[in-house]
Amino acid sequence: MRALYIKRFNQMVRNMSQPSSVLASPVSAVQQELALKAAKQQQAKLAKKFRHHVGKAINDYNMIEDGDKVMVCLSGGADSYTMLDILLKLKASAPIHFDIVAVNLDQKQPGFPEHILPQYLQQLGVDYHIIEEDTYAIVKDKIPEGKTTCSLCSRLRRGILYSTAKRLQVTKIALGHHRDDMIETLLLNMFFNGKAKTMPAKLVSDNGEHVVIRPLAYCKEKQIKQYAQLKQFPIIPCNLCGSQTNLQRQNVKQMLNDWETTFPGRAESIFTAMQNVVPSHLADHQLFNFKDVDLHTGVVNGGDIAFDSESFIAPASVSKEDKFSQAELVNIVELK
Repeated sequence: MRALYIKRFNQMVRNMSQPSSVLASPVSAVQQELALKAAKQQQAKLAKKFRHHVGKAINDYNMIEDGDKVMVCLSGGADSYTMLDILLKLKASAPIHFDIVAVNLDQKQPGFPEHILPQYLQQLGVDYHIIEEDTYAIVKDKIPEGKTTCSLCSRLRRGILYSTAKRLQVTKIALGHHRDDMIETLLLNMFFNGKAKTMPAKLVSDNGEHVVIRPLAYCKEKQIKQYAQLKQFPIIPCNLCGSQTNLQRQNVKQMLNDWETTFPGRAESIFTAMQNVVPSHLADHQLFNFKDVDLHTGVVNGGDIAFDSESFIAPASVSKEDKFSQAELVNIVELK
């Protein structure tokens, strides 16, 4: 019996040393099946979460109404693929009717795989348009080597997308920016532009002709990337700015990641703050009439309780052991 066990063990070792394409052991097949099942469960879990978040954002900001024609701007990145996927799911079950048309801007970057998006969209059966404009050459001509291309590139893209929206007679333009994009933009504006301003979830375009929406406003980047990987979306990298490492946005993203590692839940808290603005306790006299504040107006929004550690409520994503008082978080000394 012992000799039989040794023989089987040696055979198993030999099997493990061979490439999986040549021979797959029963154990590896079971493991693969379990891994596939777990991946499908996680994919379904994330899809359900995104349907909830996107549905809530649509409801909170009245993003999509009955009869709308929504132009989904598809870049080939994880964000826009996820947005299209979830909007199609919501369209199938929503109590209202709205149409979806996918639009991609082929900017003529060298090596751009022109066949990927048409092939993917045809498989989905989605109405789509590929707009070909050589903005790559314009950006490379106007922007010196090593300088940030994003500003000019985004302006050119925006103009082309707006003209396309007008031609297609759409009522809403959907962009794939998510929660983390909004947080990063807020900090970028605060640090470098002196404004408490971010990407709004819904706005009228700068030419005054279109309503722009961001259905992924409540969705987290980390979960979007995971979902895109599980769904095996055919991701197309951006060759214009993907390799630029000197972007301030990348620096802010890294800073937020570091904060999140040290104090889990900080990003969630910042996003919650963006939805819980108290103008009377800021400094913009155009948002709040400070001049007329006197004893007759009474206490406004808690008076001088501007930083009450006892009232601090950690986001739901923060575990008990990770909770800190506000004073601990910013390392201040309260004067008594």
